[in-house]
Amino acid sequence: MFLSRSLSSRLKPSTLLSSAHVSSSSSRPFSSITRLSTSDPRMSGIVIHNDLVYLSGQVPSDFSGSEKGNLSLQVTSTLSKVDALLEEAGTSKSNLISAQIWLKNMSDFKAMNEIWVSWIDPENKPVRACVEAPMASPDILFEVMVIAKK
Repeated sequence: MFLSRSLSSRLKPSTLLSSAHVSSSSSRPFSSITRLSTSDPRMSGIVIHNDLVYLSGQVPSDFSGSEKGNLSLQVTSTLSKVDALLEEAGTSKSNLISAQIWLKNMSDFKAMNEIWVSWIDPENKPVRACVEAPMASPDILFEVMVIAKK
């Protein structure tokens, strides 16, 4: 029984391999990973893997300046950034699979949704979640992270 064996015997590679389930897909060659928009030392802006495009969390460009306190401008400018990044990756919002949205204030949900609905491809809506969360800067009202098919 697994629990009766000593920790050292459970950690031996031969023990781990003998009890591991190896899927038939493990014989497939590794897929390539492409990283774009890598100027930020913390992360890539875009990662492409197996024909899926992952965007890092996108926030408004000028959240402390002309867009400060204006949800409509922040959502619109952020979604424009998403469009540009998806285009850079060779896809578009029509291929969105998933979207995760963070709002500083859930009281902005209705106003954000009006902009979202006018932006999204009505024939190809992604799955989506939206939550209220503190933001990295107090001036950011909206952030979105998406996954799309290439």
